[in-house]
Amino acid sequence: MNRPDARHYSYRVQWSPDDDEYVATVLEFPSLSWLESDQSQALEGLVRLVEGVIDDLITNKETVPQPFSERSYSGTIYVRTSADLHRRLAVEAAERRVSLNQLAVQRLASA
Repeated sequence: MNRPDARHYSYRVQWSPDDDEYVATVLEFPSLSWLESDQSQALEGLVRLVEGVIDDLITNKETVPQPFSERSYSGTIYVRTSADLHRRLAVEAAERRVSLNQLAVQRLASA
């Protein structure tokens, strides 16, 4: 695997009233965050931190998380549920004249 580009990860910057600063977070590294009074600086600080963490992981021959944007997805999700819920969903799908899969996709898309 090539070294991931730290800019390709999934970042979020939002105001934290508790800290009275912006907090930047990154989905692929849930334990990391960066606080700054400036929104742009919060993001820039976290990107630099992620770059350092990637370097450390590589140096220590540890697994570096792949950015969500660079992962491939099959489009298949397996869900286990109760027999009762399965029955209710099958009935609802039949009433709507769609497959159970189509009903599930519609529900997930609107969630």
